[in-house]
Amino acid sequence: MAEVKLLGLWYSPFSHRVEWALKIKGVNYEFIEEDLQNKSTLLLESNPVHKKVPVLIHNGKSICESMVIVEYIDETFEGPPILPKDPYDRAIARFWAMFFEEKAPAIEKVFFDKGEEQDKGKEEVCEMLKVLDNELKDKKFFVGDKFGFADIAANAAALWVGPLEEASGVVLVTREKFPNFCRWRDEYIKCSENKEYLPTRDELLAKFKVIFQAVASAPK
Repeated sequence: MAEVKLLGLWYSPFSHRVEWALKIKGVNYEFIEEDLQNKSTLLLESNPVHKKVPVLIHNGKSICESMVIVEYIDETFEGPPILPKDPYDRAIARFWAMFFEEKAPAIEKVFFDKGEEQDKGKEEVCEMLKVLDNELKDKKFFVGDKFGFADIAANAAALWVGPLEEASGVVLVTREKFPNFCRWRDEYIKCSENKEYLPTRDELLAKFKVIFQAVASAPK
């Protein structure tokens, strides 16, 4: 039995935030793939409030919510720090992590809703991208030149949005509109450690095509 277990989905950016932190720290863990249409007893017992992934189980104790788990991993296990040491930089990293948490529902609306709700999502996401483009104007990553906590929180914006755009036909990001964001995303994707820790674009694209096809063929 593994001391550390992670309940998640291989294509979930939230699950991958946690996997990323575990790999940075060199923690051995058991990944348990969940079926959200048929949630396991272990998931329901481990996260009775939200009943969703990811959930980290460490020594029989459950921790929920992806960025809460990342902080727990950073504080619990030896290895390279994920949050900055400097208090100000740490506060900035947490600020941007919270920003991405707040905007996640809008991104879902853009790709999975229709009509007015989708339009609202597009408007909110475009405003988000303007903010990010301005913030990244003179920066390599969100806190200086070092990849860290805030960038892990931003993994969906960096890698998941592109395949979602291609699979759905909804385009949000262009280099003309958001050059600084695109430069950051390029740096993010080509970073060698990111390639090791994240699913490939082709894997995500294939999965999202299946999801959108299923949605399109579902009874109205």
